[in-house]
Amino acid sequence: MKRAYAIMLALVFALSMAACGGSSPAPGESDANANQPDAPSVSAETPAPPPEPDIADDIELIVFAAASMTETLEEIAVLYANAAPNVKLVFNFDSSGTLKTQIQEGAYCDLFISAGQRQMDQLDMKASDEVNTEGLDFVLADTRIDLLENKVTLVVPVENPKNINSFDDMAAALSSGDILMAMGNSDVPVGQYTQRILQYYNLDEEALANSGVITYGSNVKEVTTQVAEASVDCGIIYCTDAFSAGLEIVDSATADMCGQVIYPAAVLNISNHIDAAKEFLDYLTGSEAMSVFEKVGFSPA
Repeated sequence: MKRAYAIMLALVFALSMAACGGSSPAPGESDANANQPDAPSVSAETPAPPPEPDIADDIELIVFAAASMTETLEEIAVLYANAAPNVKLVFNFDSSGTLKTQIQEGAYCDLFISAGQRQMDQLDMKASDEVNTEGLDFVLADTRIDLLENKVTLVVPVENPKNINSFDDMAAALSSGDILMAMGNSDVPVGQYTQRILQYYNLDEEALANSGVITYGSNVKEVTTQVAEASVDCGIIYCTDAFSAGLEIVDSATADMCGQVIYPAAVLNISNHIDAAKEFLDYLTGSEAMSVFEKVGFSPA
């Protein structure tokens, strides 16, 4: 009896050892199996795929814009905060020539809105070599549009002490040396439009400046301020700036006097937020933003 019991225990022990060692490779198989690739792991240690971009992340969008857009874009920024609450608009307003130079020298900018085609062309690789003389390449392909049209106007201070009521009056008074006129510098779009008006009247800008009948401003806001403070007898600015400053417009330049005043806009290829910049530019062409532009004298280009 004891012998039978001992045999039974031995069998149970042998069977249990076989079950525990069932996964061990058979003799001669271990070297072959060692070279087989491991099966894909599904453990918690498997690296997770990269997360999808979070469109709700806050974005700071840097917009360089002509000084003549200051009031309108600041008003539009309030409206856009409702349309895109995750986007913070940061503006840099100055003359288009100054903004172009800042971009060229390394200033960060997502979206550029110029008051003249020339300053945008100087940054656009697709522009003529005669304008983009340095071969600059900052404009993102297929994003450049003509956004707005403005008007060049002749404005006078309160009570118009020199009784200047037209560009014809201005030209005659400049020739006789009877007035002091303010205009933009030659690198400022409004200054370039003014130069064309002087040429239209066959007036020599350099001679007039040397005779002391012309003063200059580094951007359109400076010209506007000179007229508003009555430090000059008249000035040439955009109708939008005249509206914002409450100045009297006595005449508007025709297209044959200075050409069309077109404001181009483009996303820059240095932007880190290209999609957001495209969306804001698209918003600027829409009815909500355009109504803000139109009430101060802009019109869709």
